[in-house]
Amino acid sequence: MTTHTYVLNLSCPDRKGLVHAVSGFLLDNEANIEEAAQFNDHTTGLFFMRVQFDVPTVSTASLRTALEAFAQPFSMSWSLHDALTPVKTVVLVSREGHCLNDLLFRWKSGLLPIDIRAIISNHRDFYQLAASYNVPFHHIAVTAATKAHAEERQYEIIQDEGAELVVLARYMQILSDDFSRKLAGRAINIHHSFLPSFKGAKPYYQAHEKGVKLIGATAHYVTADLDEGPIIEQDVARAFHSDTVEDLTARGRDTESQVLARAVKWHSEHRILLNGQKTVIFR
Repeated sequence: MTTHTYVLNLSCPDRKGLVHAVSGFLLDNEANIEEAAQFNDHTTGLFFMRVQFDVPTVSTASLRTALEAFAQPFSMSWSLHDALTPVKTVVLVSREGHCLNDLLFRWKSGLLPIDIRAIISNHRDFYQLAASYNVPFHHIAVTAATKAHAEERQYEIIQDEGAELVVLARYMQILSDDFSRKLAGRAINIHHSFLPSFKGAKPYYQAHEKGVKLIGATAHYVTADLDEGPIIEQDVARAFHSDTVEDLTARGRDTESQVLARAVKWHSEHRILLNGQKTVIFR
């Protein structure tokens, strides 16, 4: 029998019997559960669940209609994803290419379930790298005078490519409030510090001045508040008293690449649910 694999993410006010209700709904629709995880947030009183399941081939529209009817009595927010379809992705980058290079390599190696449709940059540095992976490269210069127009063009490309995910892979421009809102829930930024420490520009310089013994990197969703979005993943590397800023920067690049790759992987596998200013991640 031909089957199709989906991921269902949901959240709603917590109450007894939710796991039973969800599994019963899937059983009634001839689904076979492959993976399931849930979390009860006792602070907010919310219930979160991720279920991956196989179901005999049916139209996605009819499955969504059934889910709408099921979810309504529970005041349930939900999303349904095709588990086997790579997530269409657009990457923004400036002049630091280590995260971009890492994402491209992992993508082509089959390690990330994404489909990189375009690379957008405010510099020309990586057009040859993009060409080597046969990815369209768009150079859009950004100045204070052209920022609004540049973001309009960037958003056109993102929409034209049908991008479900936008990755800011060391894109060193602050997005406007309007652009941030348009990308809400589907834009991931990598910040080269262990937030909430050392926000904003030159965090490695700030860390060096403070003499910290650990430096870090943080992947988070983009919001209108600079470096304040829900955190997805973080990691650290050891710093020593003899380190220069250049030493910290070089060591931090590996951490940034790994943290961003994990965040992109979890997002594209539909493992992340937003919980206010926090995230629930079913790894």
